[in-house]
Amino acid sequence: MQIHISTKDGIPIYKQIINQISYMIASGRLSSGEKLPPVRKLAEILLINPNTVARAYRDLEALGLVQTRQGSGVCISEGPSPLAQEQKMKILTERADILLTEARQMDIDLEQIMALLHERHAQLQSERE
Repeated sequence: MQIHISTKDGIPIYKQIINQISYMIASGRLSSGEKLPPVRKLAEILLINPNTVARAYRDLEALGLVQTRQGSGVCISEGPSPLAQEQKMKILTERADILLTEARQMDIDLEQIMALLHERHAQLQSERE
């Protein structure tokens, strides 16, 4: 599991951890029952205060995405995530907003974007087959 933090984007570090772990769960990169690194270990890797990681883990647990098991540490919750679909849509909405903003800055209209998306979708489908 790789988490990248940035001190330049104005997003609190604990929220960056929450967002990235949520994304990994929603995308299937982290699966049910999988263990997360211990608080101190992740803090050491990221060069941050352990309290920051602990807060992120607590917030993830409050969202129902992870659970703390006595003696085993923090694991991804069993079964489908209650926020998985909502989280997926949130991630895609953020990416769509970025795409639309960049397209507007380049004077590309919605029809061109839609055509590009259809083209890319067809290309990816043919690569899968």
